[in-house]
Amino acid sequence: MSVKPQVNELWKYIGENEVNAELIGDLAEFKRSELIYRLTYFDVRTNGVRYLKTLIRNLAGQLDPASWERLRRTTGREFGRPYSITYDGEPVCLDYLRAVSDLEFIEKNVDLDGGCVLEIGAGYGRTCHTLMSNKDIVSYVIIDLPTTMALSQQYLRAVLSEEQFGRIKFVPIDEIEESLGSAEFDLCINVDSLAEMSIETFRYYLALIAGRCSYFYTNNQVGKYADKSLDGHARGEDAVARALDAGPLVDVIDIDDNRAVREQARKFVAVYCPAADWRCVADDWAPPFTWYWQALFQAPTTGPAATDR
Repeated sequence: MSVKPQVNELWKYIGENEVNAELIGDLAEFKRSELIYRLTYFDVRTNGVRYLKTLIRNLAGQLDPASWERLRRTTGREFGRPYSITYDGEPVCLDYLRAVSDLEFIEKNVDLDGGCVLEIGAGYGRTCHTLMSNKDIVSYVIIDLPTTMALSQQYLRAVLSEEQFGRIKFVPIDEIEESLGSAEFDLCINVDSLAEMSIETFRYYLALIAGRCSYFYTNNQVGKYADKSLDGHARGEDAVARALDAGPLVDVIDIDDNRAVREQARKFVAVYCPAADWRCVADDWAPPFTWYWQALFQAPTTGPAATDR
């Protein structure tokens, strides 16, 4: 053959400046170096969105037809321009994949149609949006910080119908007792915030749940981590210290070891149980993040939080 392989300009540059015998050096940690990013995967330090979209695509590929229907019923998901991918013509983002997963875990044991829901710490409102779009919920109460509540109010007003939005009551944390009155709820939800509260506040909310609710669903972290390679402690060491001290579970574990997470999940289930006479009816890993766990607790069949009231 007269034609021989040629080095293009890109790899000529790489060979001269990044990958050659002189620059390779010690291989002890080369899989975390510039070298590896030219040979296998994208630079983890600068390709966060690329990896996020890859994760979303892989999760979307696992959805069954019923899950797709739950997503489609939740209209307005693209409001606010999330990082999304398109799968079979449908826009998909990570937040609503998680919200649909939460709903599916709950509805295996709880009939939400005609029910009253309490959510502690709604973030911008994705869980409320998903539940209100898929279930005939009579009333939905959100307890939150006034600052965060300003966001969820605006967002939910934009993505829900006027009639749906009218069924939501927003309660700031300094008005809980007077605003709730004697109200009781079929379900309380907390996603990704009890793990960030002081232990006193955590206990307050568990007592509130035990006294007013029939079921409690939580999706939170099983513990803490100190792996600086994950984010370089970008918010500073003071922020890391505050995070390590918050919540009811402060054990530092290897969050990338599934056995360590599962072992810690035993503590998670015990600590998040609202009261001694409640029982855990379901718990499991909460994908996609390695150190998140989810659990559904049921109140006793007699008393103020009776499931058959």
